[in-house]
Amino acid sequence: MKKSIDFSQGKRGAVLSKANKTRITIHIDSDILQYFREQGQAQGKGYQTLINEALKQFQTRTPSVLTEERLRQVIREELAAA
Repeated sequence: MKKSIDFSQGKRGAVLSKANKTRITIHIDSDILQYFREQGQAQGKGYQTLINEALKQFQTRTPSVLTEERLRQVIREELAAA
């Protein structure tokens, strides 16, 4: 076995991301970023994890597509209010 290994021709390998995760660049207001960093530190979580959780909560709360059923519900509510 060699006494030392020559890394002079070595290249950094690809960093494998977790399944279903995509690396992006995003501009966030400084105060928002600071809030999530503070919350992450207090909760023992990463701030990116907290931002992801907040986005997931928003996604599940907000209908992404106007379905026929939702449209009918809105029309019924508007007619009842009139």
